[in-house]
Amino acid sequence: MANKHTYNYGLIGNCSYLALIGRDTNIGWMCLPRFDSSFIFGDMLAGEKGGEYSVKPCTEGFSSKQRYLDNSNILETEIDTGEASYKVTDIAPRFFQCERYYRPLMLIRKIEPVKGFPRIRVKCRPVGNYGAFELERERGSSHIRFNGLKESLRLTTNIPLNYVMGESEFVLNQPYYMVLTYGVPLEGPLVETSEDFLTRTLNYWQKWVKSTSIGSMYQEEVIRSALTLKICQYEDTGAIIAAPTTSLPEAPGSGRNWDYRYCWMRDTFYTLNAFNNIGHFEEMAKYFLYLTNIPIRDKKRIQPLYNIVGENELIERELDLPGYRGNAPVRVGNDAYTHIQNDVYGQILLAILPLYIDSRFKDNPAADSDYLLRAVLEKMEMTIDEADAGIWEFRNKGDQHAYTNLFQWAGSQAAMKVARILGQEDLFNRAEKLRDRARAHIESCYLPERNAYGQGINYRHMDASTLQLIMMNYLPHNSDKARDHLKALEEDLKAGKGLFYRYLQEDDFGRPETTFLICGFWYVEALACVGRLDDAMETFEELCNYSNHLGLLSEDVNERDGSMWGNFPQAYSHVGLVNAATRINNRLDKPTFL
Repeated sequence: MANKHTYNYGLIGNCSYLALIGRDTNIGWMCLPRFDSSFIFGDMLAGEKGGEYSVKPCTEGFSSKQRYLDNSNILETEIDTGEASYKVTDIAPRFFQCERYYRPLMLIRKIEPVKGFPRIRVKCRPVGNYGAFELERERGSSHIRFNGLKESLRLTTNIPLNYVMGESEFVLNQPYYMVLTYGVPLEGPLVETSEDFLTRTLNYWQKWVKSTSIGSMYQEEVIRSALTLKICQYEDTGAIIAAPTTSLPEAPGSGRNWDYRYCWMRDTFYTLNAFNNIGHFEEMAKYFLYLTNIPIRDKKRIQPLYNIVGENELIERELDLPGYRGNAPVRVGNDAYTHIQNDVYGQILLAILPLYIDSRFKDNPAADSDYLLRAVLEKMEMTIDEADAGIWEFRNKGDQHAYTNLFQWAGSQAAMKVARILGQEDLFNRAEKLRDRARAHIESCYLPERNAYGQGINYRHMDASTLQLIMMNYLPHNSDKARDHLKALEEDLKAGKGLFYRYLQEDDFGRPETTFLICGFWYVEALACVGRLDDAMETFEELCNYSNHLGLLSEDVNERDGSMWGNFPQAYSHVGLVNAATRINNRLDKPTFL
């Protein structure tokens, strides 16, 4: 396990942009001006074509360590050469002012000596159009302009410009600052503004954490996951992305390299549930803004995913880049937007339920309207008997999946609650009929010989997504059916040390090689639901060991060596952690089966 492959990056962000920073201080991934724009730094996928932004020592041998400033998304990287050491503090400014959140496209880097007289070299080489060209540099009085993008990219610094332009080595004998801006340049004194933004950003994050509702167990893990999920929301529109990256492979050489910088309706439902579990409200309110701008009332289907401004075309293409560790292809866009995934309607109904039953939304116009409910129910009626691609987005086969039918069942029940509140008897009756049809489809997936539910009506394999039958109380938690179903899933899909496979039959790309981390957290929840609390806690603690040095989680884990794969950090995995910790804490506070 000591030599396992790990993503040695920290994530910073401010709900306007995200950046992954390596333990050598280089920014391995940063897209501007949006989460789903081209990278300006991207050597994770592009190698030399990916540019560089680093503050490295001039000696070959060095050690490094990274940490977040307490309860924040501010990252500190310390480099030690033995004779000397220094640290780089990376800040994505975010704080409240002028009745709104200030979250500029600005990265502040503070460089300061810790021991001795470090000799360092600064490189700043941004690129455009996914590494197709380097930006032209133009020297100002105390800044460098990088030309070639749609808006101005500027590096303002008190480091002598000749050292930066020439990538020359120099002695770090005082604190230096570098402020990289896209669009509006730095307006104010460099040092004073940087220190002020550092203090105000730290205060913002620490206050945000203090307002988080967390149980007594696993607080550190939940705090880091919550902070990570928070910056995966693109605040301008309210969209929540699945991950900041594209094309990090689910397994080496697998070809399962996908662009996750988009908003999946399904993922967002789970994420909102996580925010609700930790007592945060504004993320849900912002997401409703996004949701109401998606063409739900359109006669067409609702797509499984949209981009972060709600646009529907995410045409998938491959780039001429080497890929992560040579794992091509590198894809941008995601063809899953064309898939039929009928669980989405139930998930939207569950997501909008708080609009009607949560008193905090009484000022929302939608809370007095039935148009969202009617539009989604109509689409569910149209699609409830269809085969679809399912939660795992099978590209070349379809079935009526138990997971899809489960969310049709749960979404219909949510619609029945809303119809009662609105006094709409016709809507209640429509939703009730849909619930019963969905239940009949789920029961068609039952395998008497296993005392368990299979993946679908035609594909009878075990599938980890059916853990949700227990978690969502379709199977009552104290029932033999729940315990038997869980046992069958353990027999087929449990990998040991907390890990769980999604499924093990061949799909469009062969047999899955890695476990899916959120399935392990779903397993934790299912264990807690059926009263196996000690097993749940042991499994949860095993899963937390698969995080990197900063507590960040990938999408997939190889059961043989514990290595991290898939897009990173993965919102799904952190959502799973938060929800599993909440389930355990709730069970610790209450007698089983209440």
